[in-house]
Amino acid sequence: MPKPSPAKNPTPRGDRELLKAIVAGERRALEELYLGYHRRLARFLSRLSPRYELIEEVINDTFLVVWQSAERFRDASQVSTWIMGIAYRTALKSLRRQKNHQTAVSLDSSSEQSCEPASEFETRDWLQQGFKALSDEQRLTLELAYGLGYSLEEIAAVTEAPVGTVKARMFHAREKLRQCLPRLGGEAGSENPAGVA
Repeated sequence: MPKPSPAKNPTPRGDRELLKAIVAGERRALEELYLGYHRRLARFLSRLSPRYELIEEVINDTFLVVWQSAERFRDASQVSTWIMGIAYRTALKSLRRQKNHQTAVSLDSSSEQSCEPASEFETRDWLQQGFKALSDEQRLTLELAYGLGYSLEEIAAVTEAPVGTVKARMFHAREKLRQCLPRLGGEAGSENPAGVA
């Protein structure tokens, strides 16, 4: 009787097991980890830039660091937190390098919208314009919290910042959005200075 051939796709390996395989030099493990995190990282990074090329560059740079530094992972956190932290720091470095080349329109120079964002597309565009008013750290903190569901402690681990700093970033980001979103929605001129009913 012939010997059964090994399965091409064995049972999926966990993140920690994949990291151990990466330390051993297994490229297939890096590919598995990359495929497992690509979508989540792309969504996270899309809050920083709508440019596909920049998002892909940051993801690729993140996994280069994972490949080169897998042996430094010490089980002090979840693998996902470690990878998000690498992506966070890589994205901030990339954005700082490209600040002079960005063509994003600032809130001060953009024209105000005169209608309420009614459709899903308009709402998404409205929020993206509001997010441009935030610092990179504030934007990423909100995405980690609301987009990916991370806790304050997990965000602190990802960003390598104290929990108090994370809370302050979230507070200031929400305040800034509270001020600029009504203006973007066309409500700035809706006040009635004369008091006419």
